[in-house]
Amino acid sequence: MSVKNKTRYAILGVLNNSPCTGYDIKKYCDRIIAHFWNENYGHIYPVLKVLQDEGLIERVEEETNDRKKKYAITGKGREEFLSWLKEPVHYQPARSEFLLKLSFFKDLQKDEIRSMILEYKEDHVKKLDGYGKMEEYMKQKEGALETQQGFFIHAPLRYGIISAESVIAWCDEMLNEIDLLK
Repeated sequence: MSVKNKTRYAILGVLNNSPCTGYDIKKYCDRIIAHFWNENYGHIYPVLKVLQDEGLIERVEEETNDRKKKYAITGKGREEFLSWLKEPVHYQPARSEFLLKLSFFKDLQKDEIRSMILEYKEDHVKKLDGYGKMEEYMKQKEGALETQQGFFIHAPLRYGIISAESVIAWCDEMLNEIDLLK
């Protein structure tokens, strides 16, 4: 089975919400789904061209003389996007440099291990803080969480919050267990 380029579906998903530019797509990825998915301009613009060539998106003309290219999803694009949404999700094993290193920490001193776990914990405390700010921002937008779209944006954010809380609790547990090492 060939691997599908998921960038195309991220773009189709954003355009399924509303027409926008490549810049707008990047902004959406950075502000709304960055806690679980990222895209960069180097991926977005070439995929926009491919999607347009395949007839899955089309250029939308603006009334202004703006040089920015705005795109909208076509019926064919929406059809492919919805078909992809219904496909089973393929498991992607997690890759964590920290956990890889941790599995080989036996030759390090306790204080070195403690320091690395504390740093890892702090990274997740910062992530949790960022997620909290995102959630607070969403709550301040009157009625945003009560909409169907709000639910589907908030659900992955809650996943990120709970995951970060879990990692922080795990770090605390490991920090306590370091003292038991010989």
